[in-house]
Amino acid sequence: MATNTAARLAPSSKRPMTAEEKKVIFASSLGTVFEWYDFYLYGTLAAIIGKQFFSNLDPASQTIFALLAFAAGFIVRPFGAIFFGRLGDMIGRKYTFLVTILIMGLSTFIVGVLPNYAAIGVAAPVILIGLRMLQGLALGGEYGGAATYVAEHAPHGKRGAFTAWIQTTATLGLALSLVVILGTRTALGEEAFADWGWRIPFLGSLILLAISVWIRLSMNESPAFKKMKEEGKTSKAPLTESFGEWKNLKIVILALVGLTMGQAVVWYTGQFYTQFFLTGSLKVDPATTNILVFASLLIGTPFFLVFGSLSDKIGRKPIIMAGCLIAALAYFPIFKALTQAANPELAAAQASSKVTLASDPNECSFQFNPTGVAKFTSSCDIAKQVLAANSVSYEDVVGTGAAKVTIGDKVIESYASKGLPADEAKKKDGEFKKAVTGALKEAGYPAKAKPIAFMSGQWWTIVGLLSIMVIFVTMVYGPIAAMLVEMFPTRIRYTSMSLPYHIGNGWFGGLLPATAIAIVAQTGNMYNGLWYPIIFASITFVIGMLFVKETKDIDIYAND
Repeated sequence: MATNTAARLAPSSKRPMTAEEKKVIFASSLGTVFEWYDFYLYGTLAAIIGKQFFSNLDPASQTIFALLAFAAGFIVRPFGAIFFGRLGDMIGRKYTFLVTILIMGLSTFIVGVLPNYAAIGVAAPVILIGLRMLQGLALGGEYGGAATYVAEHAPHGKRGAFTAWIQTTATLGLALSLVVILGTRTALGEEAFADWGWRIPFLGSLILLAISVWIRLSMNESPAFKKMKEEGKTSKAPLTESFGEWKNLKIVILALVGLTMGQAVVWYTGQFYTQFFLTGSLKVDPATTNILVFASLLIGTPFFLVFGSLSDKIGRKPIIMAGCLIAALAYFPIFKALTQAANPELAAAQASSKVTLASDPNECSFQFNPTGVAKFTSSCDIAKQVLAANSVSYEDVVGTGAAKVTIGDKVIESYASKGLPADEAKKKDGEFKKAVTGALKEAGYPAKAKPIAFMSGQWWTIVGLLSIMVIFVTMVYGPIAAMLVEMFPTRIRYTSMSLPYHIGNGWFGGLLPATAIAIVAQTGNMYNGLWYPIIFASITFVIGMLFVKETKDIDIYAND
């Protein structure tokens, strides 16, 4: 294991980077940008995709199930890491991630032509989830290959700086997807975009695929892998060496719990959950949200390079651990400030007219209906659904009898629909919803956020808050590729580093939006979803500080 090796420097790694090597690294990063673009189109358009492919469900379940389909791509990423990592350690880095980009690009294009639920029924979401899983498998093999490839080209003392370019690719891919979506949205109008225009960014990925394949074909193999192959030292069984030998497996576990788990939740909070919070909880229109997030990405992205380069000087560990700790401490105040800035009327109403739901806990169900089969008939469940549909943050209190919603000084009693004739249930439903929405309006709760003037003080305040969270992302993510590469020997590096990265980012990170939104739906408090990233970032900080060793001076050419 490389971390057991003294800080030996391979002579060939001391020389400066040649023009050809810089070109190869640039090409690698550019190809990865396109692959992230493909992957994150779905996440950015999750709300529209939910309506297109899960239209048989209620609106809340549409969003959550669309996010779970998004998460399906993350869930299978570790399996892609195992499969493609093994190939990368046996046959080489270059050809392995040439295959991954073909799978990613073609899967994305097919989403663009896939008929929706109204056209082919349940087959539509089934095929969609299958395509998302193919994308996840491809991405599982992509990142480890790109990070390993770049690190093995970089001179010693600059691995953090050079791999930081790979770290920017996820953010740049997200930014590219936002630009294409905004351009298409603006050109077609919101109605046409939601109907069919959303397919254009997916179809356009075919052009990016062609460019990416051409780029990948022009690359040279990693010098570290070539040297190892010439010496006959490639691993015959990288999976067995990585996960069947305790000396390597314990480092895989530490890399997951002490690094990538916390990095992932900070990453997905700062660059994805903020979007759902703005559009869902704060009711900011999607186009404005896209622009705000894009502006914050432009401001924050250079800090990937700043922290990557800084990690070459002071170490990877202190920067990553500081990012986890600061994010965990700052999320609640930042998100509350975001509410005040993006929807001040909502913040004022929450302060002056709190909403409570008094109900019998025994009649309250978990508010998640992904199949559309469950029927919420109790007074508690019906009240929770109406409040969730209005994006109301409320406090649960224990009560007796029928559930009662209190808004300011008004008390509205819910109803149970079980056993009621359809006409009577429909009438009571309309009356209850009208009473709740009327009381909310009277108490100052806005139906949606007021338009945010471009480049106004309010606009810059929101962008500033979002940018701070992107900077947290750059702290935890900028140095991590170099650190993961340095933790494992060349012969099993692709396999060993890919698995903890993709379990951390695929499972802990990828499940964050759906889990956080489900927590909010269940508890009623729109800030409670933040406990998910706070808890996992805190665990990583403690484990990382206690057990993870610094790696910046490791010789990555060592094979023991």
